[in-house]
Amino acid sequence: MDIFFEVITTLAAQFQKPTLAFLMGGMLIAAMGSKLEVPEPVYKFVVLLLLLKVGLGAGISVRSADAMSLAVPAICAALLGVVIVVFGGKILAMWRGVSNADAMATAGLFGAVSASTLAAGMAMLDSEGIYYEGFIGALYPFMDVAALVTAIFLARISAERRAAATVQSDGTATMSTGGGSLGFGGFDGQLAKGIIVDTIKSPAISALLLGIGIGLLARPEAVYESFYEPLFRGLLSILMLVMGMEAWARLSELKKVAHAYLIYGLTAPLLHGLLGFGMGLVAHHFTGFSAGGVVLLSIMAASSSDISGPPTMRAALPEANPSAYIGSSTGLGTPVAILSIPLFITLAELAIGF
Repeated sequence: MDIFFEVITTLAAQFQKPTLAFLMGGMLIAAMGSKLEVPEPVYKFVVLLLLLKVGLGAGISVRSADAMSLAVPAICAALLGVVIVVFGGKILAMWRGVSNADAMATAGLFGAVSASTLAAGMAMLDSEGIYYEGFIGALYPFMDVAALVTAIFLARISAERRAAATVQSDGTATMSTGGGSLGFGGFDGQLAKGIIVDTIKSPAISALLLGIGIGLLARPEAVYESFYEPLFRGLLSILMLVMGMEAWARLSELKKVAHAYLIYGLTAPLLHGLLGFGMGLVAHHFTGFSAGGVVLLSIMAASSSDISGPPTMRAALPEANPSAYIGSSTGLGTPVAILSIPLFITLAELAIGF
């Protein structure tokens, strides 16, 4: 019974936070038939500022970290982001009615990182007096960017394949699945190269990578602290309001497949966290990565993005349904990830010891 009340309390706390509160507010006014709208140029400007802020913060944290100690955990974090997206997207796409764009956008958010969940894990370890490396925050961009770029790339390559198959069925082109004039090997090679370039050039990823580069190579702390940091939460609330209105408009698309996102949102954080725990043990074996660091890597893997992910997916995959990827990640995945923190602490104590 105590666990039940703890779950209810955690869910209630999540809905009171600005991210979900403004999202739900947008859905509410859309349901009431409000004519409120945010002009598209304003929305694009908000997204640009948000992604630059996230990128700058990530670049600054990476620059201040110890490079040698960071290398192996960073590789593990990036691999986690890629693996979660690849397998999560395939699992979701197996359900009838779940589009590939929705599956990849959802998996992308689950592969990326929630800063608030990571902060909750750090606070819990601090309260227990458990040591963890100071560069943990610098692992954030490695998992985050790897997951988001992978999700966008796979969604686009799938869309291109479907478009090519449609052209073939119309009889206007030929494409062989075997050794014909254009097999999947050559097609995929050329396609992958083009889509990688397009993904990097896309507005969302370009802004994110630009921020990381400036934060890493320059000294933008003054403008970061005086401009981007104070504006961040307010701008994020506007973004969530817009996405809430859009989510309501597309809610009907989920009626037949809502169970898929419900199941995934409740189970994925635990599975991803266990995968992160395993990767943390690898880093521990090779570099002496601390038990507290293993716990936090597990929490990063279990979490789902509530800051960088939504605007990136909205800009890069506009065909994806926000009701699907935000509802399952922030609405379901985040509470499960927070509730799982004690589990990863216990596992680390048993496997490594504090």
